[in-house]
Amino acid sequence: MSNIAAGVAAGGVNFRKYPTIKIEGKVVKGWDDIWNKILNDESAARIVAVDCYVGVDVDEIIKSAEGRMKVVDTRALFRTPKEVEDMTAADVTDDAIFGYITRLNLVDFFDPEKLSYAVERIGNCKNVVVIGPGAFLAAPAATTRVYADMARWEIQLRMKKKQVSGLGVENRHEDFNLQYKRGFFVDWRVCDKHKKAFFEKSDYLLDTTQPGEPKLADMATMKNGLKQAARQPFSFKPYFDPGPWGGHWLEEVCDLPTDDVPNYAWCMNCVAEENSLLFDIEGEIIEIPGIDLVFFETTSLLGEAVEGRFGKEFPIRFDFLDTMDGGNLSLQVHPDITYIQEKFGMHYTQDESYYLLDAKEDASVYLGFKENVDVDEMFDKLKQANVNGGDFDADAYVNKFPARKHDHFLIPSGTIHCSGKNSLVLEISATPFIFTFKLWDWGRLGLDGKPRPINIEHGYQVINRERDTAYAKKELINVFEKVGEGPGWTEERTGLHRREFIETRRHWFTGKVEHDCHGSVNVLMLVEGEQAVIESPSNQFAPFVINYAETIVIPASVEKYTISPYGKSEGKKLATIKAFVRTKA
Repeated sequence: MSNIAAGVAAGGVNFRKYPTIKIEGKVVKGWDDIWNKILNDESAARIVAVDCYVGVDVDEIIKSAEGRMKVVDTRALFRTPKEVEDMTAADVTDDAIFGYITRLNLVDFFDPEKLSYAVERIGNCKNVVVIGPGAFLAAPAATTRVYADMARWEIQLRMKKKQVSGLGVENRHEDFNLQYKRGFFVDWRVCDKHKKAFFEKSDYLLDTTQPGEPKLADMATMKNGLKQAARQPFSFKPYFDPGPWGGHWLEEVCDLPTDDVPNYAWCMNCVAEENSLLFDIEGEIIEIPGIDLVFFETTSLLGEAVEGRFGKEFPIRFDFLDTMDGGNLSLQVHPDITYIQEKFGMHYTQDESYYLLDAKEDASVYLGFKENVDVDEMFDKLKQANVNGGDFDADAYVNKFPARKHDHFLIPSGTIHCSGKNSLVLEISATPFIFTFKLWDWGRLGLDGKPRPINIEHGYQVINRERDTAYAKKELINVFEKVGEGPGWTEERTGLHRREFIETRRHWFTGKVEHDCHGSVNVLMLVEGEQAVIESPSNQFAPFVINYAETIVIPASVEKYTISPYGKSEGKKLATIKAFVRTKA
């Protein structure tokens, strides 16, 4: 390994890029065997419905079914693209990045007369298959229901390749940020509501993540798998993405390919809405969206108090920001709770923190205003620089604090901030990650050669002018408090800020440490050392080995667990950091 990763755990290359959960069941592969399985009923009166999440290649499924049964494509029953665009305009908005969380349902995308006619005709048909989004609505009399699911990260990859369009529109040739906006604010919300209503009523789950390599599992197997996952430690499948400021720590420590990308800026390793879950069924992998676990095992995963506050949403996010030999992140701010509710329809906001997993000598974090700066003057300078292509002296207005390994910077909403170059940040935050108002991007272009969208007007509305040097030093930087100790271990409270609902605790240990979920889902990472093992005092799950820098989810149903040094780390000093939702005052 190069000097970039000097000082990190020697076992970093043990990082699991494809973590799996082993469950019992059977998988059917290939279209011929899949259709043979689905059509094993010899009755000619069968009606099959294959409902699809937006982003699934409906044409591939239709092609596989042709010649076997009569095929109905639900997209032919939709309103016209113009009608859909008009219907969704208020939610999509004309903003380059942000929209409004829709209140539409999937049935609203159908032409009422076409849908009514189709329901009647299909109900009187024999030997017919209905395929596409909303197939269950068009074929309520279906004798067999198949749900074709798709994780949002895979959808985004297809968007970037211009392979998919949104619900009822032909937008695959639009810029990625516009496709993503429609997905985030409209299509995914609509499909999620539909999935919640019909997923568990389906007979089969269809995985078409790998084009041309479909896999089918019965829904009983998938429900048992979700139930098992919600009662043991597990990891989501992480994904990695380049960026204009990206570095090279991740490619080394996580053993990533470098042939086709200039860097890796992000690793999203716990974003339930976008990451996948990988189920290993007798050596075959079924990939489903991680959010399915949140939807269908909510209480066991989140805990009653967390579910009561956030519903069927996973409120904690872990991700990496890599600037090693890269550049500064954009100077930015996140909206407060009032602004995000009123402007975008979100019911909680993106408070966050930076935990320094690694840092070079010159690493830094920009955080809060310098004393007595003229904030209005700063925004005037920002507007001039962004409009006229000039420079902006961020150091004249914003504090630049040195950053060292294991420092923790708290960033409640409204605080101006960004990570500097030459660091590996573990970002621990609330989940609404799209709501970043960029103020200054250091005059650079995105990887597509275009300027990245700047959000000065939004930023001006939410910036907290009281977050200055004194405030940052007192409230936001390394506000550590020892809250417990025992033989071979010390527990520290490291945050987050009292305005934020997430609590973070760090444990330093050389022996076994007892943990309590505190009635909330826990998300944790081994931030020092090579390996550790998570065990259940009640033998609820098998011992679970974790490696350096891996993100592990501990469902609330686990309640109590222990963590101990493992393998080459036995006898050495290790550290974990965990996050959970505060459920007590």
